[in-house]
Amino acid sequence: MKLASLKSGGRDGTLVVVDRRLERAVRVPHIATTLQQALERWSEVAAPLALVTQELEAGVRADAFAFDTLQAASPLPRAYQFLDGSVYLHHMEKARKARGAAMPPNYKTDPLMYQGLSDAFCGPHDPLLLPDESLELDYEAEIAIVTDEVPMGTTVEQASSYIRLVMLLNDYTLRALTRTELPKGFGFLQAKPTSAFSPVAVTPDELGAAFDGERFTLRVRSSVNGQRMGEPDAGRDMFFTYPQLIAHAARTRTLSAGTIIGAGSISNQDESVGFGCIAEARIHEQGVHGAPRTPWLRFGDRVCIEAFDVTGASVFGAINQVIEKGVRSK
Repeated sequence: MKLASLKSGGRDGTLVVVDRRLERAVRVPHIATTLQQALERWSEVAAPLALVTQELEAGVRADAFAFDTLQAASPLPRAYQFLDGSVYLHHMEKARKARGAAMPPNYKTDPLMYQGLSDAFCGPHDPLLLPDESLELDYEAEIAIVTDEVPMGTTVEQASSYIRLVMLLNDYTLRALTRTELPKGFGFLQAKPTSAFSPVAVTPDELGAAFDGERFTLRVRSSVNGQRMGEPDAGRDMFFTYPQLIAHAARTRTLSAGTIIGAGSISNQDESVGFGCIAEARIHEQGVHGAPRTPWLRFGDRVCIEAFDVTGASVFGAINQVIEKGVRSK
C-alpha cells in the first residue's frame, strides 16, 4: 500500500490511499481519518486499506481523484516520537573529522541516535524556512521507517515485525551550530530544524525484494538547483540495520505506534555514486581541490530527494523544497 496525508483536515491531515503510480487517491474516513489513527489500529485497518488499494488499482473506485503532491503534507504531519540514527559509519567518520570531533568509543557496538523535533514536519513541497543563511544549512537524504507500538525490551530478531511503513526523509542540519552545540554533550537541539518526508509512505511489502527485513536496496537521488549531488544505494555500507535501531530505541522504553526512526544520511564508500548531503561533498572537495567548492544551502535554493526502484519508478514521490527566509508561525 501507499498512504498519504492531505493538508486539509487539521494538524494531522486527512488519510488517503494512493495508487502505485502516485496518480490517483481515495479518502477512507470509514476506515481511519488520519494516518496516526490507522497506525494505532493497524491490526483492524490493514486489510480494509489493502482492499481499497486493490480496488484503486483495478480502476473500480468511483470516488478516486487526482493525487496532487502539492496538497500533500508529510505522511505523518506530526508524530509522538522521531528518532534518528547514524548507521553509515563512513558518513559519521567524515562529518566528525570535518568539525574536529573524535569518534565515540562505542560507535561500533551501539548505534548513535538522537530524539528530534516531531511536533510539526514540513510538507514534501513546502518551503523550508530559515532565519539566517550563516547557519550553514545542509540537507540529509535518508530512508525512515514508521513502527507499530514496540514493547520495551524488543529484541533485534523480533524488531522487523513492527515496521509498518517506509518513507523518504530530508533531515536538515545547521552545520554551524553542530560545532558549538554537540560539544556540550547533550545532543542536537538548535542544529536540527524541522524535517520533511516524502509525499507517500509505503508498506514494506510494496518494496518486494528491495527490502530483506533489515535494509532497503534503493537508489536515493538528491540534487540542489537541478544539479545532481549523488545517488547512493541505501542498502549498501550500513553498519547497523533497522531492526537493530528499533531494538536499541526500545531497550528501556515502549515505542508508541507512529514512532519514526531514521538511519542517517545515506553514504556509500564508493564516492563515484556521489553524496547524500553537502557536508560529504565539501569534505571530498577539500581533499581533491584543497578547498570546498559546494556552498551550503542559501535562500532560493531548491533541494530534491527521490528514491527509485529497479524499473526506474519513483517509490515515494519526491521531496522538493525551496529554502526561504522566515520563521514558522505554527
